[in-house]
Amino acid sequence: MFSAPPYNEFGNEERRKNGDMLSIWNHDGKISFEDIIKATKDFDIRYCIGTGAYGNVYKTQLPSGRIVALKELHKSESENPCFYKSFSNEAKILTEVRHHNIIRLYGFCLHNKCMFLVYEYMERGSLFYNLSIDMEAQELNWSKRINIVKGIAYGLAHMHHDCTPPIVHRDISSNNILLNSELQAFVSDFGATRLLDYYSSNQTLPAELAYTLTVTTKCDVFSFGVVVLETMMGRHPTELISSLSEPSIQNKKLKDILDSRIPLLFSRKDMQEIVLIVTLALTCLCPHPKSRPSMQEIANELLVSQPPFVWHFDGISIHQLMKQKIYIIGRS
Repeated sequence: MFSAPPYNEFGNEERRKNGDMLSIWNHDGKISFEDIIKATKDFDIRYCIGTGAYGNVYKTQLPSGRIVALKELHKSESENPCFYKSFSNEAKILTEVRHHNIIRLYGFCLHNKCMFLVYEYMERGSLFYNLSIDMEAQELNWSKRINIVKGIAYGLAHMHHDCTPPIVHRDISSNNILLNSELQAFVSDFGATRLLDYYSSNQTLPAELAYTLTVTTKCDVFSFGVVVLETMMGRHPTELISSLSEPSIQNKKLKDILDSRIPLLFSRKDMQEIVLIVTLALTCLCPHPKSRPSMQEIANELLVSQPPFVWHFDGISIHQLMKQKIYIIGRS
């Protein structure tokens, strides 16, 4: 068993007092495994908060008082004799990733009874959940959704451009974007996809992956574009994406695709950023990977101010945004 060094904000005295989990994991792993078994009552279904492609997810409180999410992993991969070494090497890299928009991977357990990853727990659950429940979605006003998109972009830009070697997520979707109590976005599950060499079957992946089977940062960029549209539309953009090459897209208005559960009442700044965000999302969906922007370029665009009002918001079409001809700060 392995973990990254303890949090900097926990002083030595604090760690001794609370029995911080991360310092416990620096031992041979036996204590930590027993703590996990005790805390979850041997992975009792009462502690299960979700099920994914890799296994069940459990919420539990450790002896230190820290609440964590445990992602149980299927053991089929462990039959490979090289698995444990490659898993450990990858996990050591991933536990060192630090960014305020990326879920913290505290550590992992490789045990003859089970395998699991231990993540930072996010109170509000997935972006998908929050968009699929009307009451939750209505709380996500336009300013919050804009900030969610920015958070995802900054997290992915860090993974692609600030980590050596670059970390490709492989499975960006609204299910893998988690929100904390303040509705800030965190990229999650990048550990499981890499550690298990997993290829997602979700609808956010680009077409080229079907015949190249080569996952690149541009695959993540495409998936990011899908998630951005889903965030702004409040539903998966399958129909919109399939119509982008159709003549009918000429007449489709931006205001008509936005989530109808949220009133189209926003500040000039929010309006400007919505147009920019949807424009960037559409560029991410380019069929040719080399024509897609990098996540660093996207993050930079989201950081800079845009030109003044040049068009009435109600008149903006998706086709115009695809041609990248419009930036806006006003509404008719």
